[in-house]
Amino acid sequence: MSKVQAKITIYVTPYCPYCVRAKSLLNAKEVNFTEIDIAEQPEQRAEMIQKSNGITSVPQIFIGSIHLGGCDDLLATEAAGKLDQLLFPS
Repeated sequence: MSKVQAKITIYVTPYCPYCVRAKSLLNAKEVNFTEIDIAEQPEQRAEMIQKSNGITSVPQIFIGSIHLGGCDDLLATEAAGKLDQLLFPS
């Protein structure tokens, strides 16, 4: 039986090393995620800022209904051993 994965959305911009690093970790976890490039879709920037309570930097990562934060937050959650339980809630 396969695990049910939480919905993941990541807001990014091109050439952002933190975005690349965050996506690399998610890819290493072999999870599907929706990537929203706010440079290509500038109308999505306002949505990202509103959903993240005013944060304007990228990446902004959302797992299920949780606003995880940016790349450092993602890496810290992984280092603490808590990322898998967010990605695959039981």
